[in-house]
Amino acid sequence: MKKVNWIVVIAGAVVGIAAVVLTLLGNPANMGFCIACFLRDIAGGVGMHSAAKVQYIRPEIICLVLGAFIMALVKGEFRAKAGSSPATRFVLGAFVMIGALAFLGCPLRMVIRLGGGDLNALVGLVGFVLGIFIGTRFIKGGFSLRRNYTLEKTEGGILPALMVGLLILAIAVPTLFKASEAGPGSMHAPMLIALAIALVVGALAQRSRLCMVGGIRDSIMFKDFKLLYGFVAIFVVVLIGNLALGKFKLGFAMQPIAHSSHLWNALGMVLVGWGSVLLGGCPLRQLILAGEGNGDSAITVFGMIAGAAFAHNFGLAGNPDSLNEAGELVVGGISTAGKVAVLLGIVVLVVISLLNMPKKEKAAE
Repeated sequence: MKKVNWIVVIAGAVVGIAAVVLTLLGNPANMGFCIACFLRDIAGGVGMHSAAKVQYIRPEIICLVLGAFIMALVKGEFRAKAGSSPATRFVLGAFVMIGALAFLGCPLRMVIRLGGGDLNALVGLVGFVLGIFIGTRFIKGGFSLRRNYTLEKTEGGILPALMVGLLILAIAVPTLFKASEAGPGSMHAPMLIALAIALVVGALAQRSRLCMVGGIRDSIMFKDFKLLYGFVAIFVVVLIGNLALGKFKLGFAMQPIAHSSHLWNALGMVLVGWGSVLLGGCPLRQLILAGEGNGDSAITVFGMIAGAAFAHNFGLAGNPDSLNEAGELVVGGISTAGKVAVLLGIVVLVVISLLNMPKKEKAAE
């Protein structure tokens, strides 16, 4: 325990509390915080996809970025930089999102789902770790998306500025955006409370470097488990909260906004884990880095938003388990197009991984 970074544990505990509180106040069950789901809702809210059940300007995303931005400014850690293979990062971000929506959640929601007793998330975790393991093999072999470059501070402030603009419009002219009347997009905590909670979480995530991909990657490569303690804290707090509130439900079938198609839960998270290793961080970490001025992470976030829109415009996202008229379980999962997209994503990751390995110098003749 001497190597425990307590700010990571505290940040994880606060995220866990935030997830429980936001769910109590209206966010979907087992989805107090989900970066993939919330970016998908924002994509729908601004009209990038037409899936009526997942459209809402999620204030949590806005203030995660702004919380990180403010904390980075206060601590003198705001650094505007970009230029590290932006087009590749955009594509990787899109496929990470497609994998996450096949599973129905980002790594953060995976942990929250585990805390609610959803064993499908355990299947996802196996795929996630496998994807990270594959990614670390390439990292050890020298994989790199090349260096970035220092830029003017205004460049690093573009995504935070866009988030401020989105927030102002969402408060002043809410009818400008689409909002679900049913489904997950219609379930949300009061905006001001969600904004305040996410601001704190964003600031703590910036200070702690909270990142589940980074935690598993570091444990595999360096036997360094410090970042993982934060996600253990999230799991424990969410588990305790669900048990105390009588919301814990252990099993696979009919979990909230989840499906029990095990192969595609696992493969979707293989795509998320592998892609996130190549990007240098999970979806949560990308938002925080973008708040710190990293333009490459901002491009990745735009890629994730585009991936979410693509997934819902073309029916690639997962469908939850349901009951038919006879009360029988209908296992959800993803469509044939979704399966092709996940497999294509894995192929794309293989190509990107190989093309960005060090070039072998030709032997002198």
